[in-house]
Parts: sequence; structure tokens; C-alpha cells
Amino acid sequence: MLRLFKPRFRKQIARIEINGAIAGATRKRVLEALKTIEERKFPALLLRIDSPGGTVGDSQEIYSALRKLQEKVKIIASFGNISASGGVYIGMGAQHIVANPGTITGSIGVILRGNNLERLLEKVGVSFKVIKSGPYKDILAFDRELTDPEKIFSKS
Repeated sequence: MLRLFKPRFRKQIARIEINGAIAGATRKRVLEALKTIEERKFPALLLRIDSPGGTVGDSQEIYSALRKLQEKVKIIASFGNISASGGVYIGMGAQHIVANPGTITGSIGVILRGNNLERLLEKVGVSFKVIKSGPYKDILAFDRELTDPEKIFSKS
């Protein structure tokens, strides 16, 4: 969504929000907004990112468009609760990035690895009780194998 701040000055600052997973619809919306910003000659863009990431190709296209726009517009990326993977990739297209101390940031091109110590823990008599608020909150628990839904989730 493209929003405009209307300060008491003549010039306006554009704002684009990227929320949730980054995919084709996000790419299309953001690229159209960037084109509008360039056509209307905004002096600055605040890019608000709150995303766990998404597809590489879509993130890469947004990043490339931001790098091109940098020649004409000052771009500031602001990370919300999370900016991981494609969210960080897109943010790198800005001249400056700001984030809160509690923002979850990172995971570009990395693998997520877990160890399964289930058999060892059984031998020494250690077990765990888990209370979780979502189905994947303990996806890499070291005391069990991945469940079938977790295996499918990890491939997406």
C-alpha cells in the first residue's frame, strides 16, 4: 500500500508497507508503487518491512528496483517485528535501515539445522513436556523427529 505523509512542507514522503510472506502479489504491488514514486518525483521513501521472507525471485526483483530508484529517491527501510530472509534482502535495497532491538532479523541464504538426540535422551531417561502456541513453534526440537506436516512445511 502506498501512503503519503503530508507535512507542512511542499514535498511529501512516500511510504510502502510490506507485510507477511513475499510472493508474486507483493512484488507486483510494490513494483507498481515504486513506479508511482518515481513518476511523481518523491524525494524520499519509507519502506516498512514486517515479513518472514518469501520467494527469492520476487524479493530479488523488489531489491533491484529499489537499488535503481536509489539514484533519484532517498530510501529508508524500517524493520518491524520480523524482517528475515527476503525481508532483509529487500531492506538491503535502501540506503539506511532502522530496526528495533527486538526485531527478529536475519537468515539470508542459510539453512536451519537441528539435531535429533531422541535415542540418547531415552537411554538416560530424559523426556520433555511441550506447551506451544502454534504447530511449528518447536519444529527443531532435539528430542524428536520431524512430523509429516513439519517435513512438508520445511520444503516450502
